[in-house]
Amino acid sequence: MGITEDIIKRTEKYSAHNYHPLDIVISRGDGIWVWDVEGNKYMDMLSAYSALNQGHRHPKIIKAAIEQLGLLTLTSRAFHNDVMGVLTEYLAKLTNKDKVLLMNTGAEAVETAIKAARKWGYKKKGVAADKAEIIVCSNNFHGRTTTIVGFSSEEQYKDGFGPFTPGFKLIPYNSIEDLEQAINENTVAFLVEPIQGEGGVIVPDEGYLKKAKEITEKNNVLFLADEIQTGFGRTGALFASYHEKVDPDIIVVGKALGGGLYPVSGIIANDNIMDVFTPGDHGSTFGGNPFGAAIAIASLDVILEENLIENARELGKYFTEQLKSIKSDKILQVRGKGLLIGVEIKKEYGTARPYCEALKKEGILAKETHHQVVRFAPPLTINKEEIDWALERIKKVLEK
Repeated sequence: MGITEDIIKRTEKYSAHNYHPLDIVISRGDGIWVWDVEGNKYMDMLSAYSALNQGHRHPKIIKAAIEQLGLLTLTSRAFHNDVMGVLTEYLAKLTNKDKVLLMNTGAEAVETAIKAARKWGYKKKGVAADKAEIIVCSNNFHGRTTTIVGFSSEEQYKDGFGPFTPGFKLIPYNSIEDLEQAINENTVAFLVEPIQGEGGVIVPDEGYLKKAKEITEKNNVLFLADEIQTGFGRTGALFASYHEKVDPDIIVVGKALGGGLYPVSGIIANDNIMDVFTPGDHGSTFGGNPFGAAIAIASLDVILEENLIENARELGKYFTEQLKSIKSDKILQVRGKGLLIGVEIKKEYGTARPYCEALKKEGILAKETHHQVVRFAPPLTINKEEIDWALERIKKVLEK
């Protein structure tokens, strides 16, 4: 038995079976590349679901982490630390918002946004106690907590985990008419992904987000943008909402904010929303810790200083155009924005997984999403020559 098989066998024996990874054991990463335990080299086309926008082990982020490790890692929020304020100011000024509430994981950030919207609804809008409703979209993916899976339209995410939190109304994604009809006097928020990543890289119609924001504004409803996967340059804008010049009431962030080193998440909003929180309302032992904050500051610096947003926009357009030019009966559609791209496989040619397995043999690591879609989302540090290298192999697999 080889090293890879041995590690996978041990992992399968002792780790809960809540994932179905490809049969590869990665032991090292650098930039857009990773190596397995056998020494084979692969291009990372997943970027840990966009948590690695800056690539693996970016030297500036590693340096910031090492420096902070030598100073202070955790105080809890019982005391101030000298790094959290720098990060919150950075994010507030970057987004032209008043305040930031830091957490750790993406799901925690979504939960925080839900709590903020509900309390705003009761304290500011005057919704009757325990009547607040939040509108969400079919095919959504906002995390794995019991509250969040309760408003998923994916039955597997809910199976065996009920009863679920009430107060959510599910409507079709990309439908302005359904959004208008769903709003009533108890509606406090509309929670939406500007592009549905886990749902299969679903890009809404041009103008959908802009019109949705106008409708929520008119009805005194908060617009909550889940930018956890689409944020920090992934789609060729700082946030995917910005493509339509939409300024969400709450921006939910995570993943790439931690630079692939450490989970850092949060919500960004103005005082009229944030001031509903008072001491004791909400918190996190690790949220805003100095170690994570130092990493996040360096992660933002890298995105801005290395022009990764522009790189994602330009190379994403090129990558998408080249994928669309592939002559293959297996491809139903190529869609995406920036360097978040999905290639949907026609059902008569099977699911996307065998194509991901074939790509692995060619030195490319991609992962299927929503059964039929191969997602291509490399680190934003990738260059044109590297994309051409990947395209040659992708074309080979899809045309075979």
